[in-house]
Amino acid sequence: MRTHVTVERNTLKFAAAHMATFEGEVEPLHGHNYAVIVHCEGLLTDDGWVVDFGMIKRIMRRLCEALDHKFLLQRPSELLAAVATDEHWEITAGGARRYVLPTSDVLPLPITNSTAEQIAGWLHGRLCDELRDAGVVSLAMVEIGVEEAPGQTGWYASAFPGGPPRATVKEEHTPSARGRHAHGDGDAD
Repeated sequence: MRTHVTVERNTLKFAAAHMATFEGEVEPLHGHNYAVIVHCEGLLTDDGWVVDFGMIKRIMRRLCEALDHKFLLQRPSELLAAVATDEHWEITAGGARRYVLPTSDVLPLPITNSTAEQIAGWLHGRLCDELRDAGVVSLAMVEIGVEEAPGQTGWYASAFPGGPPRATVKEEHTPSARGRHAHGDGDAD
């Protein structure tokens, strides 16, 4: 039996601009109203939780706020040349189009392309770091989706660093094991 929680969309949103690269070309500058979905799978804690919804929401809201109303600059990029000064970023796309943006409007990210999948991977790394720092050890897997438009979502999923293996989650959570774990007295639900 799988035990998992999902936190999604309604409060996990950001609006951002980007220029993704595809097949050697740079997309025109454009933006999306992104929505984020977080799916966590793991063992139940002694309190009967996989992970605290509130903790996930607080961390992800803060991360979404950092991305909100920014130009998401992939660094490094083979097709976007970017030079920063104290006041602005000068970005040249594909050697032809030139943009000058205030430093405060640009968020350089350590991704090679500003696709939904890579943004999801960046969010995944930050979320897992913060959960681990908060002492969370019950998670086996974390999956993040970044929706660019309805029906168009890029996903990133991997094992939670330091968490139990996924096979353990499936094997240990039979109804009777869940009852023992949740109640601590050996009685099933």
